[in-house]
Amino acid sequence: MTATAPSGIPPRPLAVPAPRPRSDWDAWGTEPARLPAGAKALIATLLPGKAHPVARRGTPVLTPSRLDDADLAALGALVGVGHATTADAVRMLHLGGKSTPDLLRRRLDDPQTAPDAVVSPADHDEVAAVIAVCAERRIAVVPFGGGTSVVGGVDPETGAQRAVIALDLERTAALLDLDETSLLATFGAGTTGPQAEELLGAHGYTLGHFPQSFLHASLGGYAATRSSGQASRGYGRFDDLVHALRVATPAGELSLGRAPASAAGPDLRQLLIGSEGAFGVLTEVTVRIRPRPAATAYAAWTFPDFASGAAAFREATQRGIRPTVLRLSDETETRVNAAMGGHLTRLSGCLAIATFEGAEAAEAERTREDLATVFARYGAKARGEDPATSWERGRFASPALRDTLMDAGVLAETLETATTWSALAGLKTAVTDALSTALTSTGAKPIVLCHISHVYPAGASLYFTVVAALTDDPQAQWAGAKDAASRAIGGAGGTITHHHAVGRDHRPYLEAEIGALGVEVLRAVKGVLDPHGIMNPGVLVAHSEASDAHDGRRS
Repeated sequence: MTATAPSGIPPRPLAVPAPRPRSDWDAWGTEPARLPAGAKALIATLLPGKAHPVARRGTPVLTPSRLDDADLAALGALVGVGHATTADAVRMLHLGGKSTPDLLRRRLDDPQTAPDAVVSPADHDEVAAVIAVCAERRIAVVPFGGGTSVVGGVDPETGAQRAVIALDLERTAALLDLDETSLLATFGAGTTGPQAEELLGAHGYTLGHFPQSFLHASLGGYAATRSSGQASRGYGRFDDLVHALRVATPAGELSLGRAPASAAGPDLRQLLIGSEGAFGVLTEVTVRIRPRPAATAYAAWTFPDFASGAAAFREATQRGIRPTVLRLSDETETRVNAAMGGHLTRLSGCLAIATFEGAEAAEAERTREDLATVFARYGAKARGEDPATSWERGRFASPALRDTLMDAGVLAETLETATTWSALAGLKTAVTDALSTALTSTGAKPIVLCHISHVYPAGASLYFTVVAALTDDPQAQWAGAKDAASRAIGGAGGTITHHHAVGRDHRPYLEAEIGALGVEVLRAVKGVLDPHGIMNPGVLVAHSEASDAHDGRRS
C-alpha cells in the first residue's frame, strides 16, 4: 500500500512526474520526422505537376493581448508569480490544436490568433478561483492539456467575452491517490500519458491507454474528448476507465463517481466525459488501473480482401476473444505501407495485426491461438510477429510525418467514424468516394487509406488517412474534402466522430446525429453550469446557442 502521513491520511500528491516536453508551436512534436525509404516514389506519384510546398517559418507575429494590468494582476494573485503571462513565447505554444488545418494556419496566417494570456493553476482550488475571476471580468477560458486536438477543440476563441485565456493544466500533473485494493488511481487532469505510466509503473501498474497522441495528450483531455486508445480492445475506451471526476465549473464544483456502479439517477459523469471544456474544467480524474502484464505476444496475418478481414474481426469480437490491440488495414493502406518499404514489402491483400497480453506467457498465447483459429476460417495467412512489432515501435510517430510531407507539397490528414457491422462496408465506400471526388475536383487526385482499429460486438470504427498534392489554396482544399466526407458519414449512418471529439470542426454536423432536442439538452446543461458562456466558446454549441440557453430563450 502507499505510504501515509503521520495522521494516517496519505499525502497529496503522492508523486509528481518529471516535466513533460512541449510540442513546437507549428508542428506535431519537437523533431522533424524522416520520411520512410519509399516515400519519395509515393510523393512523385502524387505530384506529377508543379508542387505547392508550404514551408515552416520563423517566430510568428501574434495578435496583441487585450488584458490590462489589473486583469493580469488579478489572475497572477491566484496562481503565483510567473504562472499568468502574456509573453509571446508562451502564448505561441497555445495557439490551438494540431490538425492539418491548424498547421497550415501556423504556416500561412499572419498574425496568428493567440490567447490573451496563459494561466497555469496548480490544483483544483486554483482552477476554480481562476474561473470565478474570469467570469467576473468577462474573459473566456479554454482548458489546455497537451494541445493535440485535431477538431478545433482548443482554439483561443473569445465568443461573447472581451478576451480569452488558455488555462494550461500542466502544473496539475500528479498522482494524487492510489487505492491498490480497488485498483483505482487519481491523477491531476494535466498528467500526460507518459507521466501516468511513469507514476503507475513505479508501483507495478498500468493505465493501458495509448492513443496516437500519447506522448503529448493529458488524462483530462482523454476524458474530455472520449479518447479510445490503440489498446481499446484489451483495456477499453477511456470512458470505460473513468471511475470518478472532479470538475470546476462557473456554477460550482461537481464531484462525480463514488461506486463501481450506481442506480442513483442518470450518470452525470457522462455529461462531463466528452464535454470538451464547454461546461467546466476537469481537474481530477480517477481511473481504473491494472497490474502491468508479465507477457506480451504479437501476430500478423493477411486476408484476401477487406470484407473477409472485417468478417473475421466481427466473429472474433462477438465470440469474446480479447487481444489487446486489433487492427485491419484495407488493400490500399497495406499497399502504401508496402511501398514505403520495410517489413511489408512482400505482403498483399489486407494486413491484420494484433498484440496479446497476460499474467503469464501461456495466457497471451491462448488468446493468440483462439484468434488464429477464427481467422483461418476466413482465409487468413499467418505473417509472423514482425509486422505487429514494427507497428508498435512506430505507432506514435506518424502524426509528425504530416509536417515533413507539407514541406514537400503533400497534404496528409485523417478522419474517423464508426458504425454497425452491417453498415460498415457501405460507410467505407461512401466516405472513400466522397474524399476522392472532392479532392480530385481540386486537381489533386488523392490516395485514401482506411483501417479498423476499434471493434465492438455490434460494430467497428473506420479510420481514414488521405494523402494528396497540396493545391495553391490548401486550406479551402481540405475544408471542402472534410465537409464532403462529413456529409457522407451522416448519410451512411456513421457517427461524426468515434474518438476525435466534436470540437468546432464537427459541430455543424452534430445536430444531424443527436437531433435538435439533443442540441437543446446540451444548451440547457451549458446554461446551468456556464451561465455566462465563458467556457471554451464555440465547442459543442455555438456562441449564440449558449447565450440563448442562458437567457432562457428557445429557438
